[in-house]
Amino acid sequence: MFLTVFLVVLCVLATGETENSDRHSLTYIYTALSKDPKIPGIHEFTAMGILDSRVIDYFDSTTQVKTPKTHWMRERLEPEYWEKGTRSRKSKQQWFKVNLDILKERMNQTDDDIHVLQWRHGCEGVKKGNGLLEYSQGLDMYSYDGDDFLSFDDSSSVWVAPVKAAEQTKRKWDEVQVLKDYTKGYLEKECMDWLRKFLKYGENDRRTSKPPEVYVFANNARSKTNVVLNCMATGFYPPEIDIHIKRNSRILTEDDGVMSTGSRPNEDYTYQRRDSVVILRTDVAMYSCYVVHHSTGFEITKVWDGKLPNPNPDPDPPGPVIFIILAAVLALFVLGFVLLVLYKKGKFGFRPKTALFNVTDDIPLNTDKASHPGNGFSTVYDRVPLEPPKEVKEGSHSGDSGYFGVSSDSDKGSNSRSNSGVSDGSDGSVREKKSV
Repeated sequence: MFLTVFLVVLCVLATGETENSDRHSLTYIYTALSKDPKIPGIHEFTAMGILDSRVIDYFDSTTQVKTPKTHWMRERLEPEYWEKGTRSRKSKQQWFKVNLDILKERMNQTDDDIHVLQWRHGCEGVKKGNGLLEYSQGLDMYSYDGDDFLSFDDSSSVWVAPVKAAEQTKRKWDEVQVLKDYTKGYLEKECMDWLRKFLKYGENDRRTSKPPEVYVFANNARSKTNVVLNCMATGFYPPEIDIHIKRNSRILTEDDGVMSTGSRPNEDYTYQRRDSVVILRTDVAMYSCYVVHHSTGFEITKVWDGKLPNPNPDPDPPGPVIFIILAAVLALFVLGFVLLVLYKKGKFGFRPKTALFNVTDDIPLNTDKASHPGNGFSTVYDRVPLEPPKEVKEGSHSGDSGYFGVSSDSDKGSNSRSNSGVSDGSDGSVREKKSV
């Protein structure tokens, strides 16, 4: 299982897209497991905010604190924002716990396996000719164990249930007009307000061009007679960059077996890219890496020093560069695992109609992805509200929608109710969910 999930993470990373300066998105993802997997670094509950495919805030059931993941979020938002966000996400964690139990009972499931409940919502804006960012489309979707469960059709203001188990929830939520009005209003206005605000906060980071650092190194291939020659550039912005691997003076191409990761986002708004090719360990030709970053005028040819990895490595720690790469991959794995628990169904991400909402590489997955046949989205969030909110109480605003509260155990006939608390996103309203 552990190896399978790890391979899935790598697969998700390979499907990422680069940033589009005309389109921007703000997405919030909440993921919960039905029980503790007892794997170090993997959490029962994880929540995060994602701006243009970069995680900007994070919360998990172990730390129990909502924290900023960019320096500008830390500098621009007051302590009160993070305090309210922490309270909100703690209440959401309880909501997930209750509703996971309800879903398991509804679907006659046991605790023998781990079940995943996830919710993703957000908005995307497109810059028009006047330079203003205007609403393009919204996202409010739930899934369970990798299957689409419930989604909101913004254009028709109705909930869509692609599976029979969700029809009960759809009927209840469609009967609550205030919920539909709130959801539509959040996606089209409040979320867009926060998207514009966060883009402004991180504006300097995005506008500052940065040249890359370049590394050329080899690591072992599957065959002991070969090695993989890597050319890696990292820390550059904007993402457009040219990288070529040369053998003597000839530029190698895909026909020679060259593979590229494409530009992938780092956490600090810079990018990285690695191109590689398999060569014979006995090859004595001169290999070099030619990199051009036009935005900064950076150009370099770095020659490989010919240093070969030990074909029979011992347990000693790897070299610094390889260690950094492995550490980065591991970090992504830990952050992203929860969403990837959906590996059981083979669904790992979603793409809106126009390939917006680029939730890709650096997104922690216990943290996330899947394809949605309806509404043009594909899901990665698996979270399902089972009860419609009884009322909406306006509160302070702080970032991602908090319209769902902790559902009462309606499938068991309970009449109890509980509140969602202060929101940690772009809405701070409190909602109560009534029992069935």
